[in-house]
Amino acid sequence: MKFKFLSHTADLKFKAYGKTLEEVFSNSLLALASSVSEERISPEKKIEVSSSGKDYESLFYNFLEEILFFIDSKNFFPSKILNLKIDRKKLKLTGELYGDSGEKYKIYSHIKSVTYSDMIIRREKGRWVAQVVLDV
Repeated sequence: MKFKFLSHTADLKFKAYGKTLEEVFSNSLLALASSVSEERISPEKKIEVSSSGKDYESLFYNFLEEILFFIDSKNFFPSKILNLKIDRKKLKLTGELYGDSGEKYKIYSHIKSVTYSDMIIRREKGRWVAQVVLDV
């Protein structure tokens, strides 16, 4: 399982899984993209993405906010991320985000922001787990 949506009273909440830290970030991108549009997004265009943080939670938050920036300001709907690298000492992330123009797809929901509410990112039982609530 890459991710699952969890019940939440007003917002969207998901938990993502991965064998590595990079994989859990990548699967979190898939969850975020699935919450914006239920359609399969074609990987027609590429955008370089980078984020940094002071700990894993802020790196995760900043990464997801960067994705929302591309959705809201560039009308770029992501479908996948490749060459994702996380420098664990410097807490910096780089990757190649693939997606397409949002005007080609039906919008399922509008995400206003990422929150720190109920956020986790840690190793559990030999795998990485990330959880976040998205304000809709």
